[in-house]
Amino acid sequence: MHSQRFERRVTVTRHAQERMKQRGISEVDLIELLEGGDLRYKDEIRLWVAKHFEGRSDNLICAAVILEKHLVVKTVMHHFDWGG
Repeated sequence: MHSQRFERRVTVTRHAQERMKQRGISEVDLIELLEGGDLRYKDEIRLWVAKHFEGRSDNLICAAVILEKHLVVKTVMHHFDWGG
């Protein structure tokens, strides 16, 4: 998987894959999230990407990612709130 937005190969951790399965988030959804979601940076390499998906009733879907040599997706959440 590759992200044009971040110009990096995407690596999805086992934990993130398990959460995607539990939460009904497909690989296609993940790519749409990464390519078009809103960004919030924690620091220079850690950030959240969140997006509302039509037809889902669980608020925002969010991926916690790390920008390194690859874009590493650490986890995928639903019922996400930016908090504040």
